[in-house]
Order: sequence, then structure tokens, then C-alpha cells
Amino acid sequence: MTEKSALPATLEWTEIDDRAVDTVRVLAMDAVQKVGNGHPGTAMSLAPAAYLLFQKVMRHDPADPEWVARDRFVLSCGHSSISLYIQLYLGGFGLELDDIKALRTWGSKTPGHPELGHTAGVEVTTGPLGQGVGNAVGMALSGRRIHGMLDSEAAAGQGLFDHQVYAIASDGDLEEGVSSEASSIAGTQKLGNLTLIYDRNRISIEGNTDIAFTEDVAKRYEAYGWHVQTVDWTNGGTDYVEDVPALYAAIRKAHGVTDQPSLIVLDTVIAWPAPHAQGTEAAHGSALGADEVAATKKVLGFDPDQTFEVPPAVLEHTRQLRERGSAWGAEWDERYAAWSAAHPESAELLHRLKRREMPVGLADALPTFPADEKGVATRSASGKIINALAPVLPELWGGSADLAGSNNTTITSAPSVGPEVAEVGEWSTDPHAGRVLHFGIREHGMGAIMNGIAADRLTRVFGGTFLTFSDYMRGSVRVAALSKLPVTYVWTHDSIGLGEDGPTHQPIEHLAALRAMPGLDVVRPADANETVAAWHTILTRTDSPAALALTRQNVPVFPRGEDGFQSTEGVARGAYVLIDAEKGTPDVILIGTGSEVQLAVEARTLLAADGIDARVVSMPCLEWFEEQDESYRDTVLPPTVKARVSVEAGVKQGWREIVGDNGRIVSIEHYGASADYARIYTEFGITGQAVADAARDSVAVVTA
Repeated sequence: MTEKSALPATLEWTEIDDRAVDTVRVLAMDAVQKVGNGHPGTAMSLAPAAYLLFQKVMRHDPADPEWVARDRFVLSCGHSSISLYIQLYLGGFGLELDDIKALRTWGSKTPGHPELGHTAGVEVTTGPLGQGVGNAVGMALSGRRIHGMLDSEAAAGQGLFDHQVYAIASDGDLEEGVSSEASSIAGTQKLGNLTLIYDRNRISIEGNTDIAFTEDVAKRYEAYGWHVQTVDWTNGGTDYVEDVPALYAAIRKAHGVTDQPSLIVLDTVIAWPAPHAQGTEAAHGSALGADEVAATKKVLGFDPDQTFEVPPAVLEHTRQLRERGSAWGAEWDERYAAWSAAHPESAELLHRLKRREMPVGLADALPTFPADEKGVATRSASGKIINALAPVLPELWGGSADLAGSNNTTITSAPSVGPEVAEVGEWSTDPHAGRVLHFGIREHGMGAIMNGIAADRLTRVFGGTFLTFSDYMRGSVRVAALSKLPVTYVWTHDSIGLGEDGPTHQPIEHLAALRAMPGLDVVRPADANETVAAWHTILTRTDSPAALALTRQNVPVFPRGEDGFQSTEGVARGAYVLIDAEKGTPDVILIGTGSEVQLAVEARTLLAADGIDARVVSMPCLEWFEEQDESYRDTVLPPTVKARVSVEAGVKQGWREIVGDNGRIVSIEHYGASADYARIYTEFGITGQAVADAARDSVAVVTA
């Protein structure tokens, strides 16, 4: 579907805009030259495109970079961060010339790659190539969901909160598989609010990309279902002309295509117009050198003896964006006032979402599970929790990488996310009311898309797969942790307990590897009610991603408040005494996570028969426990009690610090096997008896 673009039919572009673009090139060269490293070439050739977007195309307000209705910009080729920083400087978003001079230095606002939360105007953290493409897809999906959640009566594209998402990607971005996964989803979803400019300069660190990358990207994206245009500034390699009006016309046309995401293939020459560095791999990742910088400045009509030269008329011209942004904001404020008066409940919801708060009484919506020795799989409990939360948390949405039935991630009361109201097999789809995301078998793309959704701030997203396949999405998870994005991963089938599928699907090293990632909360609840408490805690935290590691197999639901079992209040603190020793100070502390907590409970009974008094500690989240003050940690794990045993169906890495030199670790140091899960646990020695034996050994060492 093609509609009339909201952008003016004719681009207003004068000599001062040309001078501003050349100023961008000069600043990029000087900034990289000053620090002695960086990526000047792409910033030079992308200068017209970045300037065009920030100054002529996007609706945004430098005084309010988090304006909810702003157009979003993602620089997927984060190595060209100076491209973004210079536009933020010229537009008046808060960076000044000294910040450009401080590129890639300690404490600066202009780090080597853009970092969310570090620099005003940076929407997402980019650098690992391809991630930004996925982020942009997530932001486009988020925009559609926000329309449905807050302004569903408005026509698509005409709502108070509707906006465009623009991204710039490099050859390297489109070589990465994560961008392919995300782009395929974008095509399926027909995200007409997304425009991606592909800077095809055919240069990467190893030189001409033809050595490794020869496919027809335009045809590939057409196959994904994108609207594709090509703007060739190289004129087939015969003559280089930066035809900015042609690029503007392509953006305007893309803006009018509402039922397809748009790709604009922009053919450029890296480091244009440097006399000797243009078109070379050296210009990609190295300073040009003083002589080449001076020579390029002469070509551009700048004084080669000056550095960081910004003509006053240029800055005066570009800072007029502040006035335009203020006018757009004032116009929007009038629309908002009318909308909020007509939709007071939606306005109240918007303000709660902007504050990142949970609704009052959230805990009342959560289910409780009665004690049950036969038990409930924590993945099943999680599914019930999600569906209990959905009616009171309209911002909650998510799905799975084609494992919804196994991950239990479907919100059964809501339609699936789709490009139109339709029936697709067993699923009903809706572009705005949909809350069930179908990522297909694309874990890495799922992770990057969820990061974009979370960075857009107003909703809470979750995504599921098997824990072993978290490896496929680790790059995205790390960016989420670095960015402090509240993404929730529902990773089920969390151990050898998944049984017959065997070692390819059975996580062994995964919990330790994920815990090694700073900023990621790894949460492995012991039973259904711990899963409830874990979900509640995760939703109240807004500055970190969380990974729920959930069982395939049933685990007992402990009798809370009975027979010595404590409530789940301690889950939020990462570890707590599940069932204490009969006397004041235990002889040994048994520490378990997830499905192995039941083994610690069993071992406690076995030890009691020998007169050994044991405390059982459930430790669902080591990260939360480490946040607690020392006094709390010491009440759970008294330093005077040296006899300790940990039990977890994974590698022992990380547990020595918990159990100490005299403690023992019940773990698995090899891959799994294909059999009934109970048989595997027995064969691998992950049993209550093994825990009891380890406890006796630890006690003997301590008392020797």
C-alpha cells in the first residue's frame, strides 16, 4: 500500500547544507586523527545521508530526546559512531565541540561505539554488527504495539504516538546472520514504519567485500518482502556524484509505503573525497594521517592548518533544529491534551509506563500453587503466571522461537502479532492488538528484536527457547546486559532433566556461562511458587535483563508455611533458608537451585537419620544474592558453618566461592545422555544420596 508521504515533495537544500556536510567530514577526520584510532572513512561517505536524516527528514526535538513520538534512529554500523555524535552536536542534543574532540577517550560522552544511557540522543547500544538492524525491527514492532495499547481508535500511521524508525547499516551488518533473521521477520510483519539505508561501499577490514560477500542484497530483501530502492552515487563506478535529492526522494517514497519495510541501497565510496584514502580498507578502521587529512581539507575548501573547524554559519543553521523540534513538540502537546482528556485511563497508563512502575495490586493477580509432591514443571507454572499477569499488564507481550508449546509463552487471551487481522493456521493475528510474538527459529534475531523493543521503554517483552539454544542468541543477550535493558528470557528445558532428547539439547555449561555475564540475572526457581516470586521480582526490576531457567520435568511444590518450609519472600533476595536445621546452628548447609533443591531436601532427611542437622538453602539467583548486604548473606550462609554442599545439574564452575574450601560440589562435568531423566540423574550421581554423602564428607573434613 502506497500513501502520500508526510515529507515535503521538494527537498530544501542550499549551499550552507553542503558546507555543513563537509564540516561533518572535517570533524570526523580530525576527531579520529586526534585520538589516533577509529573509523573515519564511513563517517565521511555517510555524511550527506546522516545529515539529511537528522536535519531534513526526522521529526525529533533536541531538547527532549526521549519524546515519545519522536522518529527513532539506529546506527547499526556502530563503529562509525562519530557519524552519530556529530549530528547530535550539530543539532544541539547536548554534545559540544569538546565532546567531539574527546572521541574514544576516558570519561567522554563520545565512546568508541554508541552506548544507550551514556549519550543523549543515542537510542541503542551498537557495535556488534547486525544487532542494530534487529534493534530497529524491534523498535518498529514496538511502535505498532504502542499504537494498539494507547491509541487503538486512530488509523494506522495517524495516531498520536506513531513515528518512523530509520537505520543505517553497513556491508558488515548485512553479512551478519542476526540481521538476516530480523529482516526476515520485518518482511513477514510488513513493518511499513521502518526504513533501512544500506551503505554499500564494498569495503571492510579485509578489503573489497567481493572476497566474501557477493550476493545481490537487494534481491534478497525483495525476497524477504521489503520495498527496495537503489541510489547509486557511483553511477556504476564511472562518476561519483552525491545526489542528495535522489536519496531524499527514495526516503520520501519509502515513507509512503505503509505495508512493507523499506531498504534503500546507497552506493558510496568510503572516505570520499580523500585523494588517496578513498575506496581503501585503510580508511575503514584507521586514522587517515596528517598529510591525507590536510589534503582532503584542501579539496573541501577548509584550512588544512586548522583542526575542528566549524564555520559559525553552519552551526547557526544546524542548531535551528532546536526551533523546529520545539514547534513539533508544541504541536504534539496540543494533540496530547485533547487525547488525554478523551482517554484519561490511557493517559494514566502512559504515565505509569513512562515511570516504569508496576500497577498497584500486581501481586494480587499472581497465582499460588498448592503443595504437591508429584509437582508442576516450572515452565508450566511460568505459562500460568504469564496468563495471569496479561490482563493487568497490557505492556506485557512476547513469544518464542517456534517453541511456544514447550516454553509455555503464549498469552492465550490475546491475538498474535501480525501485519493484518487474519487467520494463519491456528493463530489469529492483529497488527495492533497482537501480543503473541512468533519469532520463528531465529533465536539471535529474537534477542536483537527484543532489545529494540525494550530500548523503546514503554513495554515489557519476553522471549523463549530451550536453555541450550541461548548460545544462539548470546550476542544479543550480552548487549542487553551492557545496555541494562529489562528483557526477560524464558529458557526452558534447563538441564539433563529434559531427558530423551539427549546431550545436544541438555544444558551443562550454560548456567555458569550465563552467570559469567555481568549484568544478567540468571534465575532458576525451585518450584512453582518460587517461579511466581521470580516473575514478580523480575517485573519490578528495570535495569537488567533476566533469564528464567525452567524445567521440562515436574518438580515438587513445597508446602509453604508448613513442616518447616519457609515462604517465598526470600526469592527476591536471591537466596533464602527454605527449611532450617532443627537446632540453632546447622551442622551443614545444603545449597541448591532449580530442580535440584528437592535433592537437598531429600538429603536433609537422610542426614537427620545420622544425627547430622542440615539447613537447606534455595538459591534461585546468585546475582540477586550478591546484591544483599553482608548481614543478610551471613544469616543465610553463616561464615562459621564451613560444612557446605552445593547441588546443581551443571558444571561446578562458580560454586567453590559459595561452598568454600571445605565444601563439596555435586555437579556434572561432562555432556548428557539420551534416556529417561530419572535414569540420567541416577547414572550421573545427581541424587539426594549423593548430596548426603557429600555432606558427610564435608562435615568430616570440618570436624577433623
